[in-house]
Amino acid sequence: MDSETAEAYVDAAAAALEIPLLAEHRPGVLTYFRLAAAMADLVSGLALQLDDEPAAVFRPIETGEVAGGERKRNR
Repeated sequence: MDSETAEAYVDAAAAALEIPLLAEHRPGVLTYFRLAAAMADLVSGLALQLDDEPAAVFRPIETGEVAGGERKRNR
């Protein structure tokens, strides 16, 4: 998504939802919106198979935790 499109979308969404977007917050909102759009592009680019199923529940891992429930040790 190009910069102009991202800015137009964020401005329109804020207006439609009647959310005041302060000038000092706008750069951060745009940064995270662009990040979310980039992640969406990655996911939407994957082909799904007939037997693919959504995860039952999404549980983000905590800082320092790795897959399998183990924690990284600080050294």
